[in-house]
Amino acid sequence: MTISEAQQKVDHWISTTGVRYFSELTNMAILTEEVGELARIMARTYGDQSFKEGEDPSALAGEMADVLFVLICIANQTGVDLTQALEQTLQKKTSRDANRHKNNPKLR
Repeated sequence: MTISEAQQKVDHWISTTGVRYFSELTNMAILTEEVGELARIMARTYGDQSFKEGEDPSALAGEMADVLFVLICIANQTGVDLTQALEQTLQKKTSRDANRHKNNPKLR
């Protein structure tokens, strides 16, 4: 699935199952919540925290997908073409950071 197809599928789901988009501000709050849930899994899987009883260590992919879903909702609501935006970001990072990471002694 391309990013554009994902944006279309999310929009279709919203219009057929989700009734309508939540407000942009509500979706921003939901995105923050979902990123927090992803951070919790990351901290327990790759960091120093341990899982609490009942927490699912295999939830990483689902939490990432939740973040992506809400981000796509926000993009759709605000008219952002995520394919174009990602291409522009990659171009910006490529030109800005062409030698930055290669010359960073911390990355050796």
